[in-house]
Amino acid sequence: MRMVDIIAKKRDGHTLTKAEIDFFIHGYTNEQIPDYQASALSMAIYFQGMTTEERVHLTMAMVESGDQIDLTDIEGVKVDKHSTGGVGDTTTLILAPLVATLGVPVAKMSGRGLGHTGGTIDKLESIAGFEVELDARTFNQLVNKNKVAVVGQSGNLTPADKKLYALRDVTATVNSIPLIASSIMSKKIASGADAIVLDVKTGSGAFMTELDGAKELAQAMVGIGNGAGRKTIAVISDMSQPLGKAIGNALEVKEALDTLRGQGPEDLTELCLTLGSHMVVLANKADSIEQAREQLKEVITSGRGIEKFKEFVVAQGGDPTMIDQPEKLPQASYQIEVRAKEAGVITAIDADEIGHAASMLGAGRLTKDAEIDLAVGLILKKKIGESVAKEEPLVIMHSNSHEVEEVEKRILAAYHIGEQVKEVPPLIYDVISNE
Repeated sequence: MRMVDIIAKKRDGHTLTKAEIDFFIHGYTNEQIPDYQASALSMAIYFQGMTTEERVHLTMAMVESGDQIDLTDIEGVKVDKHSTGGVGDTTTLILAPLVATLGVPVAKMSGRGLGHTGGTIDKLESIAGFEVELDARTFNQLVNKNKVAVVGQSGNLTPADKKLYALRDVTATVNSIPLIASSIMSKKIASGADAIVLDVKTGSGAFMTELDGAKELAQAMVGIGNGAGRKTIAVISDMSQPLGKAIGNALEVKEALDTLRGQGPEDLTELCLTLGSHMVVLANKADSIEQAREQLKEVITSGRGIEKFKEFVVAQGGDPTMIDQPEKLPQASYQIEVRAKEAGVITAIDADEIGHAASMLGAGRLTKDAEIDLAVGLILKKKIGESVAKEEPLVIMHSNSHEVEEVEKRILAAYHIGEQVKEVPPLIYDVISNE
C-alpha cells in the first residue's frame, strides 16, 4: 500500500477503505508518513468530504493510536457530555451532580481551557483542596460509590488526533466537517463512555457561527458515535450571547451552585434540564425525555442536587464549606460597573467579544502554561431583549486591577442597543439523533 495512491483516490472523490485509513493514521502517528503527504490527504478530504463509514473508520483509527480509558469496572451505562465550547458554559458543573443523583454514572475527564476562560478542571480548582489528579482505580471507585468523579485528562489519548490537528492548523484544513467531527469523537470514545450527549453551539461565540454548519457538524458526530457503537445524540444550542450571566472560573462555580439550588439563570437552567434529560434517558433511568425532566427538576427543588455536589467535592478533597458559603470562593479586589451610554433595548451581544474581555482580565489563558486568575471575570446584568436606561449597569467587572479601560471599551463595543429587538434567539434550535 502506498500513501500517494490513497491521496490520489481521495482527491478523485472515491471512498477510502478501513485498511487505507488505518495505514495512514498508523504511519503518520509513527512518523513513517511525512507531513506533506498528510497535508495533501487532509486537503483532499477538505474538498471531497467523507462518507459516514469513512468517518467512523478515521475516528476509530485515531482512538486506537493511543491509550483508551477502561471504565468497565463502573456499573451502569456511562454517559458523557461534550460541549463544542462557548462563553459562560458552566453546564458540566451542574449536570454531573444532577444526573448522578438519579443514578447515572458520570466518569468525566476534562481538559484545561484555552481561550476565554478556563476549562471545567480550572473551575473546580476554585474550590480549595479539590484534587483533579486521581489514579484510575480511585477514579472508578469514586464513580461506583458516588456516581460522579471529574479528573484532568491524562495518559496518551488519541496521539494521532493531536498530531493531525496541529498539521490542520497550519494548512488551512481545520474547517473540515469530517476532520472536526472525527477529532472530537475520537477523544470522547477513547475516554470510555457508553453513550454521549453533544451540546453543539451556534452563534457569534461558537466555533460554528452559522446554524447550517452546526447542524452538519452535529449530524456528522452523531453518525460517528452511533456507527462506533456509542448511543449518541446532539442538542444544537445558542451561543449568540453568553450562556447564563457569569463568565470566569470562581464566578461560574457560584452560578452553578445557584442553579443547583433552583436560583440560577433561566437559560442555563433550561439547557441543563434539556441535556440532562437526554443523559438520563440514554442511561436507561427514564422512559421518556418528559419523565427525565421532571425527575431532574425534583432533584433541584428537593436539594438533593446541591447535596450531591457537596458529596462529590468532599470525595475529591475539596472544602465543603465553600458550597454553603460561596463567598469563600476566590474574590477579586475590585467590582467595576460598565454603564450603558444610551437608553434602549439590548438587540445583540457579541459573545466572542465578551469572552475576550473576560480573558483580558485574566480569566483565560492563551498558552497551556499560562496562569489563570480564578477570581476575575464578568457578571452580565443585561441580556438580549432587556431594556436598559442610560448609565444603568450592563456588566460588572470583577478585576484584580483598576486599570480596565480597554476591557470596558471591548464590553461596550460588544453590546448593541436599539429601539427594539427583532427577535430573541431561541436557546435550543434542534435535537439530532439517528432516529
